[in-house]
Amino acid sequence: MTETDYTSLYEEQQSFLWGYCYRLTGSAADAEDVVQETFIRALERPPLDTSRPWRPWLVRVATNLVRDAARKRQRQDYKGPWLPSPVVTEDIAGADRGGDVAGRYEMLESVSIAFLLALEALTPSQRAVLLLRDVYGDMAQETADTLDMTVANVKTTLHRARQALAQYDTDRRLPDGERVRRTRDTLEQLLAALASRDVAQIEALLADRVTSLADGGGLFHAAKVPVVGRQKVALLFSRIAPDSSETIGLDICSLNGQPALVIERPEAPEGFAAFFTLAIDIDGAGQITNTYTTLSPDKLTDVQRWSSRRRS
Repeated sequence: MTETDYTSLYEEQQSFLWGYCYRLTGSAADAEDVVQETFIRALERPPLDTSRPWRPWLVRVATNLVRDAARKRQRQDYKGPWLPSPVVTEDIAGADRGGDVAGRYEMLESVSIAFLLALEALTPSQRAVLLLRDVYGDMAQETADTLDMTVANVKTTLHRARQALAQYDTDRRLPDGERVRRTRDTLEQLLAALASRDVAQIEALLADRVTSLADGGGLFHAAKVPVVGRQKVALLFSRIAPDSSETIGLDICSLNGQPALVIERPEAPEGFAAFFTLAIDIDGAGQITNTYTTLSPDKLTDVQRWSSRRRS
């Protein structure tokens, strides 16, 4: 393969492969590493027949790399709740699907925090099959050829993956324009309530069994377990809300398909993050069912780049 061929291959396939790997891992940094390693292998150890389409081979290599990494790194060792890396929607939800094929899950939905958390219940192989079949719309034979599996194995694996996502399927809400608008409205109301530290006002925005997850990566003050219940979450938020006298940089950004808060305070108290994001899920009544706070800087590189571009 010539350098020009490799450059063209990278330009043609990088966006798709990054989106696939991000959905597979839930980590922007891991997705970047896997993509780079996959293309290095394409350069150093290409398939025997380079006249055939490259995408199945690239997906197979990337999937194997993710599977190998998963064996070495277990989520159980993570300190506190694990959340996927928040990513700016336009960076990953564009033209990363081969053709206009309708999958079981929409492209924006498949990068939502709720969907990525649901995938955590699956093995790497189950995730790969479900993504190819139900997100990218590949046929069973295509998926079998890509992942070097039999069609029967693909069907069995997909069935088990769908069973594991049954609760997600029951609760799922599509990221359509109306939901985006209502989510943004709710975020703005939450901001107002937090600014006044009005616990009653915060409670009114929360569903009865609201769950709050905070990922500090073991570096910052964050609840070590999920906080569940309207009163507990409202009290937590009223206590951790930045004081109104602090200088705060605040933006609403489209993260993982939905509006989310990007918050920066130049002089954060010791043990607290100076830069973090807050995302929410809402139910049909517009009440908040889940909150996701990401404080670990390792997971916020994409958002920090967005913030820097916005302010430059």
